[in-house]
Amino acid sequence: MSEPVIASMAEVRSHLADVLDRARQDETPTIITRRGREEAVVLDVREYRRLSRLAEEVEEAWLNRLADEAEAEGLEGSVSLEEMAALLRERRD
Repeated sequence: MSEPVIASMAEVRSHLADVLDRARQDETPTIITRRGREEAVVLDVREYRRLSRLAEEVEEAWLNRLADEAEAEGLEGSVSLEEMAALLRERRD
């Protein structure tokens, strides 16, 4: 993936097709700013899906490690992996 381009909301509105082409064809994301603050990123949908899968895999590996550690310690009152995942998702939302 290339270094991202930084563009204002006005620039993106004026050149949306170019922003999308750059994301898809050149694999170059665009960071959209509003009033000088970074607000969002436009990136190729394949890259978005890849990053989403990677995040899920990392989260699952982390949860598995926590469950293994809890099991090894023999902690009473521990929760299942599914319960732990639900608790973490609630915190994230």
